[in-house]
Amino acid sequence: MAQHHFYLKAEWPGGRNSQGTIDAGNLKTKISIPTEMDGPGIGSNPDEMLLGAAATCYVITLAAMIERAELPLSKMSLESEGIVDVTNGVFTYEKIIHKPFVDLKNEASDKQWNHVRKLVEKAETSCMISRAIQGNVQIELQPTFGK
Repeated sequence: MAQHHFYLKAEWPGGRNSQGTIDAGNLKTKISIPTEMDGPGIGSNPDEMLLGAAATCYVITLAAMIERAELPLSKMSLESEGIVDVTNGVFTYEKIIHKPFVDLKNEASDKQWNHVRKLVEKAETSCMISRAIQGNVQIELQPTFGK
């Protein structure tokens, strides 16, 4: 069994509406509460970072599955949306909607198209971030395909 360790260092100088920094190796950014939540909106925030983690995990997982299946990928992209509910001052990250676009090359067979459609669904349940938030944040897929 292999374990991978990831580290993050955060600096936060004051109260709720301060701004801080995080350093996680390749991810270095200012952080604060977003303006939508009455914060200063400087740098990134936990809502964007959770969305970013879920989206990048999903798209990388999907790309790996397409590659392993030796499907003739032409183009792939992803747009994702995070929905946070605020009720009685309690913030709840409710849902992430992934909107992948996948296009195969012209020579792709119907069988290959059917396979990629299945992989679009399977990638979500295979992504470790999706598995980590399962039961807490709903994940919805709204895929579109070329051809």
